[in-house]
Amino acid sequence: MSAALRIPRRQQRVWFGIMTVLYWTSMYMYVPILSPYLTSRGLSLGMIGLVLGSYGFVQLLVRFPIGLWSDTMGRRKPFIMLGLAAGSLSCLLFIIPGGLGWALSGRITAGICASTWVAFTIMYASLFRPDEASKAMGQVSAMTVAGQLLGMAFSAPLADTFSWHVPFYIGIGAGMIGLIVALFIREEPAAEGRPPMSVRLLRGVVRQRTLVHAAILSVLVHAMLFISMFGFTPLKAKELGADGWLLTAIVFAFMVPHAIASLLAGGVLSAKLGEWRLLQIGFGVGAVATALIAFSPNLIVLALTQAVNGFMQGLLLPMLLSLAIREAQLNERATAMGFYQAVYSVGMFAGPFVAGWMNDRWSIDSGFWLGGAAGVIATVLALKWGREAASEKHQIAR
Repeated sequence: MSAALRIPRRQQRVWFGIMTVLYWTSMYMYVPILSPYLTSRGLSLGMIGLVLGSYGFVQLLVRFPIGLWSDTMGRRKPFIMLGLAAGSLSCLLFIIPGGLGWALSGRITAGICASTWVAFTIMYASLFRPDEASKAMGQVSAMTVAGQLLGMAFSAPLADTFSWHVPFYIGIGAGMIGLIVALFIREEPAAEGRPPMSVRLLRGVVRQRTLVHAAILSVLVHAMLFISMFGFTPLKAKELGADGWLLTAIVFAFMVPHAIASLLAGGVLSAKLGEWRLLQIGFGVGAVATALIAFSPNLIVLALTQAVNGFMQGLLLPMLLSLAIREAQLNERATAMGFYQAVYSVGMFAGPFVAGWMNDRWSIDSGFWLGGAAGVIATVLALKWGREAASEKHQIAR
């Protein structure tokens, strides 16, 4: 009897949560120090933008096929284990001495790791009733933030106290422990008579209007995110004098409100304000906070922009996740999520890539203006599509 089968079903969510936190810890253990680390290795801002953007480019190519393959097989766990292994390998590649090549390989492997997230989200959602999708996505978003925060909190102090490589060693260990935990998670067999994924079903999935709207908005929020906190905000903080624990404080200023908002978005706030209203508020306020990073005169003001931005993006991500799978049948969910995540990878790639070019040409502040502009565009689209959704709901009620 396997280890997984000996664990009662009621404990599956607990094991899944531990594994998910380790997955994100492995991937984000080095994120706050990545751009300064690459600078220390002699890379220009443009080259750093290329490395950062490669993470999203790989996901653009790989996420959707993984979701489709997962739905065709009716399996999620093999892809989860692939992701954990890739997370460890990514950290290992960053340690190898050299210039652009190894750093690029490490970030590309991290992109493969992140591409398997589709399997995590769908497997966790399967532990809930279909009408609890928002609750499940809120919880899985909170797990994401917990893992990211656990890694990012100690990254800079460890690098300052010991060496640049220590956070990468810990990332390797987190991924390997996550693989062991995965053995204790049971995957339910696919239901008999489950219709296989076909070209006709695939075409129907990618034509779901709510999915397409969620994916387009997610391109813009991920562009904002990977230009700022997961991109060039650490370099801005270093310019303002942050080091070690001060850089960690900037990370906490973003991630703690982000985690709180992730939990609130799928419950109290969405019930009170509605999903589209939350999206409009999140994008509008987030656009202003992102642009204001460029005008931060000191670390206190920078921390305030991060706190506001973290909370707003914490509202956005679970809402968009929920919308992405709302119209999908159970056998279509991984394909829908794979499509959604592949599309938003455009923002993860294009955002830091274009911002890196702008930063090289003008200054590091210009990239934050680009992030603010992305938020403004998203706000306009959320207003338009929110009104359309409200109008359709009103007509159905009549």
